[in-house]
Amino acid sequence: MEAFEIKTIFTLTLFGYQIPITETVVVSWAVMLVLIIGSLLLTRKLKTVPSGPQAIVEMGVEFLNNFTKNNLGVFAKFLNPYIGSLFLFLLLANIASVFSPVTLKIAGREFSPLFLVRPPTRDINVTAALGVLSITLLLVCGFAARGVGGWFKRLFYPLPFMLPFNIMEYGTRLISLTLRLFGNMLGGYVLMLMIEGVLPVALPAVASLYFDFFDGLLQAGIFVFLTTLYISEAIKLEE
Repeated sequence: MEAFEIKTIFTLTLFGYQIPITETVVVSWAVMLVLIIGSLLLTRKLKTVPSGPQAIVEMGVEFLNNFTKNNLGVFAKFLNPYIGSLFLFLLLANIASVFSPVTLKIAGREFSPLFLVRPPTRDINVTAALGVLSITLLLVCGFAARGVGGWFKRLFYPLPFMLPFNIMEYGTRLISLTLRLFGNMLGGYVLMLMIEGVLPVALPAVASLYFDFFDGLLQAGIFVFLTTLYISEAIKLEE
């Protein structure tokens, strides 16, 4: 099925190894490029009294600072860049299909687009990579907050027989982060294709408000919130 297909755009050959560059990689690069250019443009010529886009950016940064400070304490200043970048990347990646060119019919002739833009988060490799990154950060922060001995001691909490379950918890959290984002984004993309096939004129535009914009924002927020929650639990010292 087209929705499940991950197309290879071109192949790189390095040291005798062929590395396929898929549409997921290309769209992810495009999202990162947009974020880099946007950050450069929005931080040029900053004013003492903010107005316009600068005021909106500063409101977003202030919200991020308060959110991480309330949940992560002294770790907030180190994790702010990751949490903010993760949310922005997921938001743009989730709504990427909105910017995909569409097929046009003019004077009885059909013009098909040369390419389609599909959300990279419908690829489980992307969601799994982000999940591994978040869980790795969770472990690093846990070691930093508790020390090596304290972290291993936490595996036996509240009773020693909980050791295998506490270890398993890291795996279930990784699976949860990975599959929740992947399943919701792939499901929404499939539903949009079905809607476009049934009624391609008006209904897709209305459905896109939910499946592309609202659901994309919601899933980005959930992934970031769960990541923050897991890290917050890992660095909490009191029992």
